[in-house]
Amino acid sequence: MQLNTYTNPPRQQWDALLARPTMDTAKLYGLVQPVLETVKQQGDEALRFYTTTFDGVQLNEVLASATEITETAEKTPVQLQQAITQAAANIRAFHLAQQMQPLVMETMPGVRCWRRQVPIEKVGIYIPGGTAPLFSTVLMLAIPAQIAGCKQIVLCTPPDKEGSLHPAIAFAAQLAGVTCLAKVGGAQAIAAMAYGTESVPAVYKIFGPGNQYVTAAKQLVQQQGVAIDMPAGPSEVCVMADETANPAFVAADLLSQAEHGADSQVLLVATPSFNLQALYDQLAAQLEALPRQHFAAAALANSKALIMDNLEQAIDLVNHYAPEHLIVAMQQCHTVAERITNAGSVFLGNFTPESVGDYASGTNHTLPTNGHARVYAGVSLDSFTKKMTVQELTPEGLNNIAQTVITMAMAEGLEAHARAVEVRKVKSEKGGVKSEE
Repeated sequence: MQLNTYTNPPRQQWDALLARPTMDTAKLYGLVQPVLETVKQQGDEALRFYTTTFDGVQLNEVLASATEITETAEKTPVQLQQAITQAAANIRAFHLAQQMQPLVMETMPGVRCWRRQVPIEKVGIYIPGGTAPLFSTVLMLAIPAQIAGCKQIVLCTPPDKEGSLHPAIAFAAQLAGVTCLAKVGGAQAIAAMAYGTESVPAVYKIFGPGNQYVTAAKQLVQQQGVAIDMPAGPSEVCVMADETANPAFVAADLLSQAEHGADSQVLLVATPSFNLQALYDQLAAQLEALPRQHFAAAALANSKALIMDNLEQAIDLVNHYAPEHLIVAMQQCHTVAERITNAGSVFLGNFTPESVGDYASGTNHTLPTNGHARVYAGVSLDSFTKKMTVQELTPEGLNNIAQTVITMAMAEGLEAHARAVEVRKVKSEKGGVKSEE
């Protein structure tokens, strides 16, 4: 098993070598828009129809009851319950540390300004079912939402063929503070959270991964005023390796990403001293043992190894690619990582596999893909909050700043702005306004 290998590709070839697959968005939007409109107009009736049509399940109730969630969660094996609980504790600790205390500052005498962190009241979380039920994503999204103080945390996930929830999803939802759980998947779930139905509350912001139809639905409702976490694409990993990297570890990291699906992006950026043949031997051996080897093999067939003589150029190439996950398996991993400006999450050294971030180290695994790491950060506590600025002036403060504002407002031709200051300035000078301190 070999990757498509290139040695010192010139910079003018980087765009072509690093290109991600593109979606036919016009076609996708054309397929998804009618689903959104039908759910908007017909509510729960449309959800039941599409669940029968796409999932082959007839739903009696769209929402899972508290009893159903509890009874389903109890079916989660004890060892998995313990693992989920440990992961949740780490995720909670990391996100609790992101809480911001208001910093009140005086920009000039009598002029105080500060910023408050306010929760988004209603958020929605989409959790795929499909070939890999992502109960870990429940933790990654619901826990920071709970910490932020979101009043409603609505979770949508498709039911199995019997119309039931996945036990681990139910367990994680209970643990992470989900307030409403709907057994609905696909674009229709995004529509339900965007517009609201008889059963599913409308939310202000929607989070979570999904297939191309879910992604298209999120993009469409965003155009209609519902916020989303970030643009999404196939999952991806880039591994930087030198002679100190263990080929078996690198192979395992590449395969762990490749098994997501045939469109997963796998990239190796290595120095000539890295043992490439040992990596290929390991890829072949480890691939044989994977239950999802058909997904991984398809992804690897489209993956690349770029051998770079110059470390500076290797770093530039990685920043140009802007990977979702970056593993730096190099002797000077900290020095190299300091030079990385575009990546969703970075994993340093031989003993930090990307899998730990996916599940349990504490960092969030909802990250920008498709090169969006150039401008987007991964999900954090901030994603579930908004920042509100506050200011308060004393009479002295107003007098100190008044002429500056009046001069600027008059220069812009906005005389009423100037008057709003001037009228107060006069009153404060006459003693008509007193500070409430």
